[in-house]
Amino acid sequence: MKRFTAVLATLMTFSQPLQAADHNTSDLVTDFTLDNGLEVVVIEDHRAPVVVHMLWYRAGSADEPVGQSGVAHFLEHLLFKGTETLEPGEFSATVAKNGGTDNAFTSYDYTGYYQRVAADRLELMMKMESDRMVNIRLTEEDIATERDVILEERNQRVENNASALFREQKRAVQYLNHRYGVPIIGWRHEMEELSMEDALSYYGTYYSPNNAILVVAGDVTPDQVEALAQKYYGVIPANPDLPTERLRSQEPPQTAARRMTFVDPRVAQPYVSRSYLAPERNSGDQAEAAALRMLSEVLGGGQTAVMAEKLQFETQQAVYSGAFYGGTSLDRTTFDLVVVPTPGVSLEEAEAAMDQVLVEFLEEGVDEAHLERIKTQIRASEIYARDDVEGLANRYGRSLTQGLTVQDVQDWPNVLQAVTAEDIMAAARKVLNPKTSVTGYLMAEEG
Repeated sequence: MKRFTAVLATLMTFSQPLQAADHNTSDLVTDFTLDNGLEVVVIEDHRAPVVVHMLWYRAGSADEPVGQSGVAHFLEHLLFKGTETLEPGEFSATVAKNGGTDNAFTSYDYTGYYQRVAADRLELMMKMESDRMVNIRLTEEDIATERDVILEERNQRVENNASALFREQKRAVQYLNHRYGVPIIGWRHEMEELSMEDALSYYGTYYSPNNAILVVAGDVTPDQVEALAQKYYGVIPANPDLPTERLRSQEPPQTAARRMTFVDPRVAQPYVSRSYLAPERNSGDQAEAAALRMLSEVLGGGQTAVMAEKLQFETQQAVYSGAFYGGTSLDRTTFDLVVVPTPGVSLEEAEAAMDQVLVEFLEEGVDEAHLERIKTQIRASEIYARDDVEGLANRYGRSLTQGLTVQDVQDWPNVLQAVTAEDIMAAARKVLNPKTSVTGYLMAEEG
């Protein structure tokens, strides 16, 4: 072994802002790998007799076969059906009966399953989770039922939400060739055709110990977790046919700015948003990503940010403005800007004002005092984050499924603190490139 979170809420879902949960590097973290390839991360916190058990697979919607969009999320639902030893629904019922909670989630690069239970129920969680890693049992009725469920989920989360539809279309315009342009939940016409064969093929390809990361956080010890992991996960053979690389279609050079207008009578608050193709955070080389995270804070991270100061307070052309960078990504990601104009200010005027702010920023640079305040806020947030064991488990799992290491996660706070004003400006000049941008208007009607 080696020691070692209204309009604003809606807008923030399309990217990952600078989180208040960057953890402290003094967290007691141990990681090791079983003989079958399962990576295990243990985060010790003995203040309460509670444990979070998370199993992450290095497979998400971007790993789906062409024509089967949504199958990763579909399979996530199906894993709550039966196995050889559990009846449909028995998994969650058992967790609840033992006083715990459970859920699952799918993203572009990963799928995760988790339970939060009393520490003495950890073995039961491992027994059940390892069981459904290999022993899923499905019927055609299961397929039909859950297909209807995910279609209704798309209705509720996307079709009935103009902003969600706008973001979906805009992302498809941003990515010319990469699967990140396909919605995680899937395109409706392809979701309607998902079959048992599709689900089981994805399951058989990606659900194996050598493609998984087990994260256990809370009132546990590494020796305890290792013994249980060996007992339940260690006996599962590695998948010898697991693809050795996560092969995805990559982006060609983007050489033309793109624009789109999404009109929907349900829009109550029009806004303009722009995304730029941006480099992701890479293992062992996180400096550029850190500069972009700091850039997002300097430009649009709150009421003292450059965009807020100029657009919301000085000219009063906006009621909200923000900048976001989703750096934790396996492949190229985006840097996003958004402006919600004040009533009476058109989207064209809001866009022009946003562009003027960017021009001035590139000329004037970063205010050193502002940068130091941001760094101080981040240092404080790292301390508070240690109270959120589930958040820490989520951070490690998400990072490791997207190509980072435990050491990268632990180094990240210091990498952020080392960012200089010059680093931020270099990142801004590189990323704020009109040729890789998509500018979108969300509005209720033309004109």
